[in-house]
Amino acid sequence: MGALTPARGSKQPQQERSRATRLKLLEAAVSCLAERGWSGSTVAVVAERAGVSRGAAQHHFRTREDLFTAAVEHVAEKRQGAVKAVAHNLPPAGSVARTWVIVEELVGLYTGPLFRAALHLWVAASDEDQLRDRVTALEARVGREAHRTAVALLDADEAVAGVRETVQGLLDMARGLGLANLLTDDSARRERVVEQWAKIIDAILCPDG
Repeated sequence: MGALTPARGSKQPQQERSRATRLKLLEAAVSCLAERGWSGSTVAVVAERAGVSRGAAQHHFRTREDLFTAAVEHVAEKRQGAVKAVAHNLPPAGSVARTWVIVEELVGLYTGPLFRAALHLWVAASDEDQLRDRVTALEARVGREAHRTAVALLDADEAVAGVRETVQGLLDMARGLGLANLLTDDSARRERVVEQWAKIIDAILCPDG
């Protein structure tokens, strides 16, 4: 009976190694896409960066498109989780300081390596039919989740006229700031814009505050 224990237990380390390999590939794919763009990011390049064989990479992801869409989705979910975690350490409810922190975090969704990687994927999808449908669907899912996160953090009541559009406008503004930051360091101007948007959002969501 005891002889069966190692065989049964051996599956767990193997599964853990498999998950670890997949995670390395996903994070390496986003880094490569952000730094090299679509044309410079092949499965072989990602596998080398992740420190795994090309065969191992293709075992986890059958095609290049599978790898990169999964990678962007994975890191987007990770970043969304980090933004949601901010809810546990915010200034008092009803304060402009609270709104400012939330707006800054939402802008952060669009100003890091993830956004740069996603942008390369969008550009590639505009020219490649095999990518277009899946990237469009991915962007829709990520966009819906970003909107839900913003609504939850801001405690926004979308039953009130104009509130949904205001939240979406905030996310559209954040995306625009992300684009402006791609070529130059736009942090000084971004800080002023975030401060102003926090005041605007606060005035709309808490008109009697």
